[in-house]
Amino acid sequence: MNYDFNWGLVLSGEYGQWIVQGVITTLQISAISIVFSMLLGTIIAVFRLSQIKPLEWFSIAFTEFFRNTPLLVQIFFWYFGSDAVLPKVVNQWLYKQNFEFAAGVIALTVYTSAFIAEEIRSGIFSIPKTQLESSRATGLSFIQAMRYVILPQAFRIIIPPLISQFLNLIKNSSLCMTIGVMELTYMARQIESYTFHGFEAFTVATLIYLFISLIVSFAVNQYNKYFLKQYSW
Repeated sequence: MNYDFNWGLVLSGEYGQWIVQGVITTLQISAISIVFSMLLGTIIAVFRLSQIKPLEWFSIAFTEFFRNTPLLVQIFFWYFGSDAVLPKVVNQWLYKQNFEFAAGVIALTVYTSAFIAEEIRSGIFSIPKTQLESSRATGLSFIQAMRYVILPQAFRIIIPPLISQFLNLIKNSSLCMTIGVMELTYMARQIESYTFHGFEAFTVATLIYLFISLIVSFAVNQYNKYFLKQYSW
């Protein structure tokens, strides 16, 4: 085996800057998608538990559709089919921005939110029904009871599966390279194409993904430990 390892080629100079830029893009698309998927997933979970049938049916259709179709197909769907789905004004605004990045965010958000909605629903079901009934008896509306009583407890219960969903989203962001998002995997592939040192490039990318995942897992666990104690019961 005559392979000439050259780690310095990947970690310095122009190629090192590519790696850094790829990491920044990965963090950006992951962070934005995590925030939006949490918001959308929470809304879908509340819709599922509401007594309004159209909202319940919509939430069921949403979760079943996006959980049971491949993420890569969804990425292509939003990238190539946004003109047919999104309003013209929205598409024009996206085209003026970074459309590839936006399509990746939309795909990651709706895909992950379907899983998060089910995790939240499971967390809510683990809470005794008497708590919701007691909240309503004190004069709180359904939304207020969910916001102030039920959801804070549910989120504490589902911290471990939420971490898994966040980590999956970060790793799934690598699929956005297929539509031209210049994230970490895209940059590693570019380095391999230019230098033929794919082993070094993808080893560095793998270690960076591992480091990011460990940081996210640690941060969420610390949040659970120090900031959600007030909701223990």
